[in-house]
Amino acid sequence: MGGVRRTVFNEDHEAFRETLRAFIEAEVVPVYDEWFAAGQAPRDFYYKLGELGIFGINVPEEFGGAGLDSHKFEAVLYEETARAGVQFGGSGVHVLLALPYIKMLATDEQKKRYLPKFVTGEGMWAIAMTEPGTGSDLAGMKSTAKLSEDGTHYVLNGAKTFITGGVHADRVIVCARTSAPTAEDRRHGISLFAVDTKSEGYSVGRKLDKLGLKTSDTAELAFVDVKVPVEDLLGEENKGFYYLGHNLASERWGIAFGAYAQAKAAVRFAKQYVQERTVFGKPVAHFQNTKFELAACQAEVDAAEAVADRATEALDAGELTPAEAASAKLFCTEVAHRVIDRCLQLHGGYGYMNEYPIARLYADNRVNRIYGGTSEIMKSIIAKDMGL
Repeated sequence: MGGVRRTVFNEDHEAFRETLRAFIEAEVVPVYDEWFAAGQAPRDFYYKLGELGIFGINVPEEFGGAGLDSHKFEAVLYEETARAGVQFGGSGVHVLLALPYIKMLATDEQKKRYLPKFVTGEGMWAIAMTEPGTGSDLAGMKSTAKLSEDGTHYVLNGAKTFITGGVHADRVIVCARTSAPTAEDRRHGISLFAVDTKSEGYSVGRKLDKLGLKTSDTAELAFVDVKVPVEDLLGEENKGFYYLGHNLASERWGIAFGAYAQAKAAVRFAKQYVQERTVFGKPVAHFQNTKFELAACQAEVDAAEAVADRATEALDAGELTPAEAASAKLFCTEVAHRVIDRCLQLHGGYGYMNEYPIARLYADNRVNRIYGGTSEIMKSIIAKDMGL
């Protein structure tokens, strides 16, 4: 579909695409309705992803990974899962969000403990930032981690919510206050910990019932006097907010690229549907309005693809700025919102039925303009970069 030439992927990426597409058709599509009904992917599915090499692409070879330093394989994964109308549970957080913190902050000793199981899927990771009542205001978090008198561990107390991957996680990067904020900087005093979910006092609360992303386990977490060994502090004390900001560009890239991939998939689903569906004695695709609607959607997808690809190249080159990431996220998520809505409309009443992938895609897409920073936050970042 479309005649736009792309240069972002090479033969290795396309070979990976073929392998991934075959894996999805064999291992995911036949059981996806069961996952959808259960509200999560089964835990053993992550072992299969580990065997496929999904988790180790950007992990150094010495820890069992492929040793690559590129997000393009992740981009292929976004396109192929969207194309098939499926999700890989909560595993996206494992790679896109957690891994950058481990690579950036973990000591050699920590990497030896964490990464081999990360690669195989034996040790799944999530990240816990958001708290009830604070939302995007991370500086307002109330969870605390106090160093014990003997200096061997921290005592963690608090609660987190909207934690994707929180049900199946074996370790969670928890953000908590180790010091009070200062009058000059309320962001001061936050630290990051790689918390073992089997620790006493650590508990998983409700598995949240979301509008979309039904196969992604999202939970509330609670910590009551959880002992976290000092060996599981990530980076330096009180610098957590800086660390969180450092990885926001890659997180927002992932949301932008994922949204573009969803929009592209929506056009595919709609095109297939209108060619097969007959009304008034002829296929829906024969009506001029259908052609015009899909043509307009395709034009928007082409533009989003160009923005997403440009952001991917900049990210791989280490040159993606916060403002560029915000712009890509804002544009791609807004395009996806419009395109998916119009493609659902072309399905008529069937587009509202969950048995059709466009309905699930409509629900899944909605969160893209909220998490990773709302569209309004993206506009503020862009405006600031413009000098406004």
